[in-house]
Amino acid sequence: MKILMFTWEFPPLISGGLGMACYGMVRALLALGIKIDLVLPTKEMVYFPLREVSDADTLPAVFVDPVLHKEYIRQSFSTLHERLEYIGISGQPESYLRLSELREFTAAVEKEKWESQFSTVQEREVFADVSAHLTGDEDLIKKVQEYTLRAERFARSLDYNLIHAHDWLTYPAGILAKKISQKPLVLHIHATEFDRAGGPGDERIHKIEHAGLMYADRVIAVSQYTAQMIMSRYRIDTGKIRIVHNAFSLSEESVTAKKRIFKGTTVLFLGRITLQKGPDYFLEVAARVLKEHPDARFIVAGSGDMARKLLRDSAAMRLQNRFLFTGFLNRRQVEDILRAADIYMLPSVSEPFGISPLEAMAFGLTSIISKQSGVAEVVNHAFKIDFWDVELMANTVNHLIENPEKCRKMGLEGMREVNQIHWKEVAEKIRVVYSNTLADYIKSNS
Repeated sequence: MKILMFTWEFPPLISGGLGMACYGMVRALLALGIKIDLVLPTKEMVYFPLREVSDADTLPAVFVDPVLHKEYIRQSFSTLHERLEYIGISGQPESYLRLSELREFTAAVEKEKWESQFSTVQEREVFADVSAHLTGDEDLIKKVQEYTLRAERFARSLDYNLIHAHDWLTYPAGILAKKISQKPLVLHIHATEFDRAGGPGDERIHKIEHAGLMYADRVIAVSQYTAQMIMSRYRIDTGKIRIVHNAFSLSEESVTAKKRIFKGTTVLFLGRITLQKGPDYFLEVAARVLKEHPDARFIVAGSGDMARKLLRDSAAMRLQNRFLFTGFLNRRQVEDILRAADIYMLPSVSEPFGISPLEAMAFGLTSIISKQSGVAEVVNHAFKIDFWDVELMANTVNHLIENPEKCRKMGLEGMREVNQIHWKEVAEKIRVVYSNTLADYIKSNS
């Protein structure tokens, strides 16, 4: 089985949990013998034919233009980083076309790709929705437009049985690929715009999410929480939704032995500093706990649009060096900070899944997660508290600080539990989704 996979993130192209989820999933799918042609938002027009598990780490690349590919294979690279730089993989997904080279998106897709013959009225409405709402001057929208236009070339030139696209950024590409190839489409929803915005959000993204989910042959939701969200908000047919929880696996090189930075208890927030993740609730908890335990340290590891506000608010509360910011951390730095912490907190307002709690638990941290998170569906050895219940969260942290042995025991139990949650089982469930989707698609078109 060959899959054409579209995703916005994949190591080393990472800004959040999506990249690590796709990485674990792809490695496990490759181990099952499934072949994957991976498409990322790169500088050069390339795709990554992944056939062996190790390919997920080395990312062998093929240029769509044969002349450019011959030039590429003649190059000599001293490191993987150097080779990926040549292809155009940076720390974050970027757009490299000059705006003058990027034609008006709506005109480009409507002319011959989107408004060509439609088999149903619903299909026409889906394409009209995407072409009408994937518009705007924002840099991100321009990047998604470019990525979508490139998808046409991959859809026409590659050989595959099924298309798998992750989150709204790649939904238009998946929709276009299905239209061109007439191959079935599986959409993976890791988070909705309702989750990311913590409220109404951007209407354009809602329309794109809705159009994609309606057009897809199957939808994979990362939790029951997410499935309920798309059923209630987008009215998606329950018959095509499949729930597949994420997993987490430590690399063989990971060292989980504690390496403390502070003498006092260290409480960690690891994730994007955005409304969705509840960093303001983390700050409120810290202010309450530090009144009782001034030797404790609270660390915010990550970056996001609420970082400056959180910094100002913590200064106004005079928390000083007891409430610290690290900024964005690379993979090694993330593991270092996990080894230094005792308690992990993720008071998310809305969290479709949340891989970082699994990662923290794998390092033996006692975890406090919000009830409004998908990961709460798969773990038992963690404290599950409503994101708004700051008093209960603060009392829980105080209790753990005052009972270090209980904190350590909970952390060990969580570590054992997470070690039983493997990507292998996730990949097997996704393989079944692929097989059933293909079987139904062949039957309906025979």
